[in-house]
Amino acid sequence: MIEMMRAMAAEAEPVGGVAGWATDLMEKLGAPGAGLAIALENLFPPLPSEVILPLAGFTAAQGDMNLIAALVWTTIGSVVGALALYGIGAAIGRDRVRALVARLPLVKVADLDRTEAWFAKHGAKAVFFGRMIPIFRSLISVPAGVERMRLTTFLALTTAGSFIWNAAFVMAGYGLGDNWRTVEEYVGVYSKGVLAVAVLLALVFLVVRIVKARRAAPPQRAGAHRIDHERDFERDRVG
Repeated sequence: MIEMMRAMAAEAEPVGGVAGWATDLMEKLGAPGAGLAIALENLFPPLPSEVILPLAGFTAAQGDMNLIAALVWTTIGSVVGALALYGIGAAIGRDRVRALVARLPLVKVADLDRTEAWFAKHGAKAVFFGRMIPIFRSLISVPAGVERMRLTTFLALTTAGSFIWNAAFVMAGYGLGDNWRTVEEYVGVYSKGVLAVAVLLALVFLVVRIVKARRAAPPQRAGAHRIDHERDFERDRVG
């Protein structure tokens, strides 16, 4: 049955595509292979969980993987990947982040202070719900590490949020069977919408900051260039 699944994946993906790669892992390692694929997806967000998770559910529906094992191992993979990013954030630390922000144009340390204050107040919700938002589901672990969120709290929230996200897609693939790719189509629209909103917000921030910077700049005195030129000419003539 795995060979049939491989053939179906090959028809829809180019050789070496994500579906074919994930199928190889599941064929060789079973449910732990699905977990490994999701761990790597957390570390490399361009790898789409909306392909890997429904594929794991489809594999379980065909009897080639235990459904409970698929849910458990994909959640373990999510937590392992999130822990790695948490560790990266903790290793970078607040001091390095502040030093970096201080060097960035159009970004102020005060912006970081507000972000830290926001995370201190809403960090738990951000980690939990962030696990269900494409792109941010991986990135949210980094500020959690930078801010040294209590590890037990981080693990509990990440596990809960990851399980909900993973279970939704694994069960969708399990129920849809041969039509498991429908999940990818719908979530692809969701992912693009999230990315578009993020880009729009970033552009708004940059435009507002540029406008404020220009307004704060001292006005150029009228005729200043002409006066300076005449002064230089007079100095050269006298000399």
